[in-house]
Amino acid sequence: MRASTDISLKDIAKHVDEERLWSRLMELGQIGATSNEGVCRLALTDEEIKARQLLIEWAQEMSLSVYTDEISNLFFRYEGIQNEKAPVVTGSHIDSQPTGGKFDGAFGVVAGFEAIKAMQDAGFIPQVPLEIAVWLNEEGSRFSPGMMGSEAFTSRRPMEQILAVEDAEGVKTADALERTLASFPGLEKRALGFPMTAFLESHIEQGPILEANGIPVGVVTGIQGSRRYRVKVIGEDGHAGTLPTPERKDALFSALEMIRVMRHKFDVEDMKYTVGLFEISPNVPSVIPSTAFFSIDLRHPDWSTLKTMGDAVETICRQNQGPCLVTVTEVATSESLVFPNEIRECISESADEIGIINMPILSMAGHDARQLHYHCPTGMIFSPCEGGISHNEMENCNPSDLAEVTRVLAASMAKLSQ
Repeated sequence: MRASTDISLKDIAKHVDEERLWSRLMELGQIGATSNEGVCRLALTDEEIKARQLLIEWAQEMSLSVYTDEISNLFFRYEGIQNEKAPVVTGSHIDSQPTGGKFDGAFGVVAGFEAIKAMQDAGFIPQVPLEIAVWLNEEGSRFSPGMMGSEAFTSRRPMEQILAVEDAEGVKTADALERTLASFPGLEKRALGFPMTAFLESHIEQGPILEANGIPVGVVTGIQGSRRYRVKVIGEDGHAGTLPTPERKDALFSALEMIRVMRHKFDVEDMKYTVGLFEISPNVPSVIPSTAFFSIDLRHPDWSTLKTMGDAVETICRQNQGPCLVTVTEVATSESLVFPNEIRECISESADEIGIINMPILSMAGHDARQLHYHCPTGMIFSPCEGGISHNEMENCNPSDLAEVTRVLAASMAKLSQ
């Protein structure tokens, strides 16, 4: 092998194999595949275990070391010259929404494999180790809220709180986690929170901006903030035909009034207000609903605006509860953040050096990189996705765009590792 100083970023980038990258994405996408060409691969399920096994096979083919930790994050390591030093890490997640696509999260993991393979093929030896991380349960579609792996790793959420979470069938995270870890008894466990030189996450944009501008690579400037709530409205059931309307304690009507008022209150520029979960009980045609349960998801790039709007949620709910009782619980808060200049410049300069057009862009969705931002210098690289569609079985990307992002990832990791 040639000395790494003799190998340019262009040398590394040209070894990124678009066909291999796409083939691996499609192979991973077959695990948990749905009839509509999407993916259902929830955290700590048989499907996710199979996906982990596939990644381990790829790692073994590339002579990468494999590790896990107590929350079952996976790490694949390419040794450098000074292996006692903190690694440069990339990665994302492989769990999906129930009706998810092939690229959300999965691309960031597969891009990590392809970036390191390109370096190997170019004969590049990093000064510090390079690693690929696979974070547990980013989506939170089975065990909520998500980002469990990255939050546990960075101590952003207590482990006991994570382990106590139950899915819709009453299965605790702790039990599902034990089952997953038992599927890989030979893997060495490392401590949570080990030092990193830097963390880079490649991801699809999940929005329309890059595609609309015809730009293949987005250098992410930061992530907009979010505040998430669970609201429970308690009324009283009764006969749908005999109880007069003025005497009813209809939990559904009270909940709908809260949602309606918030819809108008939060109609401000750049605010995203979503009620994605809604349940009523007893949920039968001839009985007045006695309880209603719903979620609220607020997002905005400006933290002061988001804080003001979020602080109004409980007041609005209480002002519109009518004859019912209401409880409001804030389950997750993430402030808006800006990634460090030195990482953003490294990514954009790497892209410029290898001749790939790029533009700055704000992430409107949450990512594991949000948690890693508080642990080490962190950045993100976006690829366009067709129509901005994501969290949807129709999610799709152009293979050449994904390859361009992977070339920028490989070049950026190489630069950071020297």
